[in-house]
Amino acid sequence: MDIASFHANRRFAEVKSGRIAYFETGQGPAALFVHGVPLDGYHWRHVIDRLRHRRRCIAIDLMGLGYSEIGPSQDVSFTAQAGMIAEVLDALGIEQVDLIANDSGGAIAQIFAAHHPNRLTSLVLTNCDVHDGWPPPQVLPLMEHSRNGTLAPIFQPTLDRPDLARERYAKGESVPLFRSYADPGVLTDEVIRLYLQPLLASKQRIEAFERYWLGFDNAQTVAIHAALKILEVPTLIVWGLEDIFFDRKWAYWLKDTIPGAKRVVEVEDARLFFAEDRPDALASPILEFWDELSM
Repeated sequence: MDIASFHANRRFAEVKSGRIAYFETGQGPAALFVHGVPLDGYHWRHVIDRLRHRRRCIAIDLMGLGYSEIGPSQDVSFTAQAGMIAEVLDALGIEQVDLIANDSGGAIAQIFAAHHPNRLTSLVLTNCDVHDGWPPPQVLPLMEHSRNGTLAPIFQPTLDRPDLARERYAKGESVPLFRSYADPGVLTDEVIRLYLQPLLASKQRIEAFERYWLGFDNAQTVAIHAALKILEVPTLIVWGLEDIFFDRKWAYWLKDTIPGAKRVVEVEDARLFFAEDRPDALASPILEFWDELSM
């Protein structure tokens, strides 16, 4: 899916939490994809291209990110985001889904699974926030900027001059967004604009983006520990080993905690957002996993 098609195919689910943006393609049982920060549903395009022959693939934009539209007082905590997912499924008339998630979206998916296990056919978790192992230290400065109302100036230079951001990263600076890819070449000027422009488009959107970061509280995932320990939903864990945010030990924590967890698939030379630059490394294990479940 190219950017023009992404924009042309955007739809909105009108739910209590707001107007939630999503796109869908493919056929078969429903699969829902949940991205991380500061991305949107376009993150999943390459994986969805490889799965759309097997599933009706739906990629949402979380509240406070992407193209979803919310009110200025809307709760965007991870627990509220999980509630929003249930609202969207209800609005689309979908009872059960295969849920695939990454980064903060992975924590949201765990909370959704803990609260709505009967709505899941399967669960796929990639590098994400787990239990008390987050927020990662690398994002604490972004949380502080959010608290102080100074987050926009961190991201605006990358939006204004992607070429200079690339130069800074090439010189060894830890540039937000770029540091989450093994191959940051996927971040073309157009893709950078797609991700960052809506976040910085207005005062209200900047404030919603800041609230997203300020929702980083691991009490939300610690609270579901007992529910994860009895979660029988078939679960696959696929983990990029070069991720600077989430250590591989958390992949095995999930495997040891969730009774339905089948295995951990380790992906060499992959960072946090590997669904974009290593899509086969995620799509292939998912297809294998789904094949096993259909036997």
